[in-house]
Amino acid sequence: MFRALVVEKDADGGTGASVRQVEESRLPEGDVTVAVEYSTLNYKDGLCLGPGGGLVRDYPHVPGIDFAGTVTASDSPDWAVGDKVILTGWRVGEVRWGGYAETARVRGEWLVPLPGGMTTRQAMAVGTAGLTAMLAVLALEDHGLAPGDGPVLVTGASGGVGSVATALLAAAGHEVAAVTGRPENDDYLRGLGAGEIVPRAELAETVKRPLESERWAGCIDAVGGAMLARVLGQMRYGASVAAVGLAGGAALPATVIPFLLRGVNLLGIDSVMQPRAARERAWTRIAAELPFDRLEEMVVPATLEDLPRLGAEILQGGVRGRVVVDVTG
Repeated sequence: MFRALVVEKDADGGTGASVRQVEESRLPEGDVTVAVEYSTLNYKDGLCLGPGGGLVRDYPHVPGIDFAGTVTASDSPDWAVGDKVILTGWRVGEVRWGGYAETARVRGEWLVPLPGGMTTRQAMAVGTAGLTAMLAVLALEDHGLAPGDGPVLVTGASGGVGSVATALLAAAGHEVAAVTGRPENDDYLRGLGAGEIVPRAELAETVKRPLESERWAGCIDAVGGAMLARVLGQMRYGASVAAVGLAGGAALPATVIPFLLRGVNLLGIDSVMQPRAARERAWTRIAAELPFDRLEEMVVPATLEDLPRLGAEILQGGVRGRVVVDVTG
């Protein structure tokens, strides 16, 4: 038996989540069993915990799209009992049971080793959001961005992806401009390394001209929608935008002019099914470069019992930083 946060559907089609004991025989198929120590709360988890279950296909369901812990049983040649591992992506927590449980069973190919010098708690303070942020930083660098090129814009900067992206870019020597709609987050973002705070209202206006003055040497966009369209027209010639989120909607009310006349690159970042080599590259960079003192400033500690409330808050944009779930607490 193990404790888990289980989402169930009632006879009227509604959903509810509660912490309860679950038989190990209920675990999905897989060749590696992990004692989960920490997980996180992401926007997708909020959808799974919300009314109607969001992304959930089958009930009962255990959300949690990432986790870190210790291997307790393995039929995989890649993993031995006692190995410290991280899992992100592969639709875990959406179509398969995820990290909001003391025990998880997964396929070994989905796991990556915990980098040396990093704890499982630190790994989940980074989590899927931080991995996505690092993948975005790497994509910008691979397309030529270097320190000294000019300000790099981060939209949705007080959220999970944006917070880590701000810290990573600043640690790498980039000048960071952080976008937020909450003035109370200004000091928080400056503490992560942002040199400029851009009010969200400044970029929320409908696009009036396809090209504006060139402002940004690069951008990590965690919002999408109309804000992304506005930012595209402000990019410098040949600059890149790494787009990682759809909180502002999937529609893009933009024209092709920024791409044709300024050579702007739009780079889609999806951490769900990244090859293992790419995930290990990103985690290695995170372990080597992320300022963990700044990371601690982002952390909101939580238990399984806290998650239904926090899940509702994250959908309303009310969660700042990274919610780290102590699954054993």
